[in-house]
Amino acid sequence: MGDLENKKDDLAGKAKEAVGEATGNEDVANEGKADQVVSDAKDKLSDAADNIKDKANDIIGGLKKG
Repeated sequence: MGDLENKKDDLAGKAKEAVGEATGNEDVANEGKADQVVSDAKDKLSDAADNIKDKANDIIGGLKKG
């Protein structure tokens, strides 16, 4: 899942939370909060995967030069 998809999910979660709070529907508000947590976790996982990929490429590049 890309960064854009995570942003979309985060914004949808914020909107859902706001609607739930505005209407007094605690379940919808909590669902929105949960959507935001999932989006944040996916974003952090994606960042970690990118960092691992970059490190692996650095190592491979170093081996090719050496």
